[in-house]
Amino acid sequence: MAPKSKPAPAASGKDMYSVILPTFNERQNLPIITWLLNRTFTQEGLNWELVIVDDGSPDGTQDVAKQLVKAYSPHIQLQPRTGKLGLGTAYVHGLKFAKGNYIIIMDADFSHHPKFIPQMIAKQKAHDYDIVTGTRYAGDGGVYGWDLKRKLTSKGANIFADTVLAPGVSDLTGSFRLYKRSVLEKLFESTDARGFTMQMALAVTAKAKGYSVGEVPISFVDRVYGDSKLGGEEIVEYAKGVLQLWWTT
Repeated sequence: MAPKSKPAPAASGKDMYSVILPTFNERQNLPIITWLLNRTFTQEGLNWELVIVDDGSPDGTQDVAKQLVKAYSPHIQLQPRTGKLGLGTAYVHGLKFAKGNYIIIMDADFSHHPKFIPQMIAKQKAHDYDIVTGTRYAGDGGVYGWDLKRKLTSKGANIFADTVLAPGVSDLTGSFRLYKRSVLEKLFESTDARGFTMQMALAVTAKAKGYSVGEVPISFVDRVYGDSKLGGEEIVEYAKGVLQLWWTT
């Protein structure tokens, strides 16, 4: 079920940007990504918050997050869960607590650099897009730090989905996006996928519903600390998800 909460922008009436950041074993990355987010939004004069959704990380991520909540008050909130319940449900969970009328989803491992957020916001404002997605596969976007196998897997996944579904989005598996809150809530109501296929399902559903999508080229850099969560099971799940979406749309 989609969250029923409504946005509660600051009293000044300015737009508010809520970053939902799912974490699992990101103790080393979290302080730096938080500092970068604070610097980016502060320099741009934007109203913002960070919603950390941690899935019971055993490495002490929540202890670090609690310190960050105090250090950056009132911009950060920690909304933990009891176990590793999946990326898609983490976004749904975070949206219940987010106050912004715009929602940004991204990873905590520096693969998504906050420096691209102002470009995404400017793109959205210029064209009133419902969604702006960061793309590795258009313009001067790119992928750095992956071996050839990982690059071919990612690129192949996008070509496969683009051929089958023709969504009009160059980076279906990308998870660095800016949404109008009302649009994301409606997409969650209409999309059952909550795992590795969620980003693809949201893009395809957005197209089917006639929502407008803009793209900003980004430089995607492999994580600095920790291990990738992508494995063989996720790849199989993705392929099944593409075919299921093709069958139902």
